[in-house]
Formats: sequence, C-alpha cells, structure tokens
Amino acid sequence: MQSTANAIIWDMDGVLVDSGSFHYRAWRETLRAVMNTDITYAAFQRTFGLRNLEMLRDTLGYNLTLDEVNHLAGIKEERYLELIRQQGMSLLPGVKEWLDQTTAAGWRQAVASSAPRVNVEAVVDAVNIRGYFDAMVSAEDVSRGKPDPEVYLAAATKLGVTPSRCIVIEDAPVGIQGARSAGMKCIGVLTTHDHLDGDLVVNRLSDATFAMAVDLLNSAS
Repeated sequence: MQSTANAIIWDMDGVLVDSGSFHYRAWRETLRAVMNTDITYAAFQRTFGLRNLEMLRDTLGYNLTLDEVNHLAGIKEERYLELIRQQGMSLLPGVKEWLDQTTAAGWRQAVASSAPRVNVEAVVDAVNIRGYFDAMVSAEDVSRGKPDPEVYLAAATKLGVTPSRCIVIEDAPVGIQGARSAGMKCIGVLTTHDHLDGDLVVNRLSDATFAMAVDLLNSAS
C-alpha cells in the first residue's frame, strides 16, 4: 500500500561513491586475462550504468552467449570486490549531508542500482551507510535494466511511496531516462558524464541543497 510519504531513490555508482575507476580496472584486467582484449575508457564510460549483460554485449559484440557473459562478469565482480576490500571507498561530496537531511525530514530512502546485490551491499557497508536505507534494489530484483524504469518502480513499491513523490539522483543518461519513464523527478550529478537532462543538474551533490529537492517535488504537485 502506497502512502503520502516522500522518497529519495539513489543510484549507487557515480552518485553515492566514485567507483568508476574500480570498475574500469576490474574490467580491463578481466578482459585482458580472459579475452586477450582491452576496453577503452571512452567505451567503458559510455556504458557505465548498464547491467553487465548490456555493457559487455555493447562493448564486445552481441555474439557473446549468456554463459560467456556470466563467466566474464563473475570474474570481474570478484576483482571489483577485492579492490574495494584493498583500497576502501569514500562517499562523494555532499552525500552524507543529504542522507542526514533526508532522514531528518522523514523521507524514505532506497538504493536502485544496476549492480549485483553483493556489490551494492559491499559498497554501502564499506562507507557505513546501510542504516539510511529502507530498501535496496539491485540487478537480481529486476528483469530489465536501465533505461527501463523497472528498477525505480521496484524501489518505490518496496518503499510504499507513489512514484510521483520520489526523486531519483542519477549520474547516467540511461538512469535519468528511466527515472522520467517511471514518472519521477530526477537530479543529475555530473560525476561521469558532461551533460545530463535532469530536472536539476549539478556538478556535485554538495552544490545543491535538500531544500532544492523539496522545491522540486512540490513543483510537481
């Protein structure tokens, strides 16, 4: 049952944490070792935010079988988690303040990520923010990746919040497209892309205030 509550739905990579370098290094090492091929940073950045299946098929070609994709992704994710354990992670500027203010205002919060659940849990635990979230949605919870709105709608359902009362914070065009399709307002953070078509766009979350999110949601009423 949906309520009259408000919610912030957070993408993870590039929004909560700057994990791009970890992902890129893990993919390069995996593709070099297994496929004897490489991936440019431009190709990686273009597909950042997609699920592993879509990312690999876009980057390496659609002749990859599902078994091959799963094999590569499994090796890459193990390396990614190893890098997190070795080097640790930090929240991006402004995130902690937003998490605190959203909680203080009584808004609900969720993570909605294209990443596997083990990655989502590893990241939120690495930066000690699990307690802020009422729900976490990952790749295993949906059948379609971004830009499909399924991941955001699943988060809204878990939170019990009407989609029109949700604000998504995203760093990727496919994420913003999905948020719009879900009927949600969207704040774009220019962490990994030079341009985003959000309802509000900032270079970093610390450039915006939670009051702006309140105004954004009220403007949709």
